[in-house]
Amino acid sequence: MIPSQRRQRLLELLEAQTVLSIAELVERLAVSHMTVRRDIQQLEQEGRVLSVTGGVRLVSHLHREPSWQAKAVTNLDAKRAIARRAAQMVHDGLTVYLDAGTTLYEMATLVTHVRHLTVITNNFQITAWLAQYPHIDLYHAGGRVDHDNHSSVGPSVVDYLRQVNVDIAFISSSSWHLERGVTTPDEAKLMVKQQLMRSASRRVLLADSAKYGQFGLFRACSLEDFDLIVTDSALAPLAQRAIVDRGIALACVADTEGAPPVSNPDS
Repeated sequence: MIPSQRRQRLLELLEAQTVLSIAELVERLAVSHMTVRRDIQQLEQEGRVLSVTGGVRLVSHLHREPSWQAKAVTNLDAKRAIARRAAQMVHDGLTVYLDAGTTLYEMATLVTHVRHLTVITNNFQITAWLAQYPHIDLYHAGGRVDHDNHSSVGPSVVDYLRQVNVDIAFISSSSWHLERGVTTPDEAKLMVKQQLMRSASRRVLLADSAKYGQFGLFRACSLEDFDLIVTDSALAPLAQRAIVDRGIALACVADTEGAPPVSNPDS
């Protein structure tokens, strides 16, 4: 079997099971560990698979974003570590945008000590939390209510964002991919993220590694459009190298309390 045929067979096996270990692939393809790893590396560079600990999985199509309730109990340690790293970038006198998302909510709880801070958000949970702190100048970008994600979306939010200047936009995503960029299955969210990229002087993506390799129907922007990406250290080393090799600033943080960044943060 020539390499292209073997890699096609590997993809067929993954389509049947979604995730396979290196040992299973060695047995099913009747080749060495080294050959399997080379095939995985090639397919990952093509954006067709994603390495996981001890194995590989298919890049997945996100048809619907998870609800707020589902996201709030998923990968909490990683999200809190990402939030801590992002909160270090917020200082007195800034105007920041906190996008809708559970990682951004965790971040909101960490910036309440900052003075002369202006926060703009489209998220109701973040708004409710920060409303307890009168020293924060707080704005909610209103629009159609997305009940699942507790946020406002659509053209009214876009119109509002056209009128503001943001120092740093902290942006969330349920799917990010080196080749496909930041995507969403929801067109109403797409327009908000695209306008936000135009309204901000600096753009920081906060997304945990479990979301990497997924993609939705609508492409908001490329990863190169961000000044910094903050994720957790569970992101596969091959993916980390590929992102950094594109000249994208990447901070990978350990998901333990108080852990420092372990990659190349550019704050």
